Amino acid sequence: MADNNKNNKNNNSNNKMSYEEAGRKGGEKTAQNHDREFYQEIGEKGGKATAQNHDKEFYQEIGEKGGKANRENNSEKANRENNNS
Repeated sequence: MADNNKNNKNNNSNNKMSYEEAGRKGGEKTAQNHDREFYQEIGEKGGKATAQNHDKEFYQEIGEKGGKANRENNSEKANRENNNS
């Protein structure tokens, strides 16, 4: 018997769509209906809202986390490149 939902990551026995699948489908539909300018506008609005709701320490913390992640990724990349030489 063929699985009609093989592309749907659905583990529910009652054939309801998972939150993951619903989000993916919604994102794809939004991307089809909107252009780059739309995403720039909502990004700017989100950035302004974040700035109003958070202080300097918040930005310092996320900056440190981002820097740490970049250092780790760059170190792993260098190790892979050295091992392939």
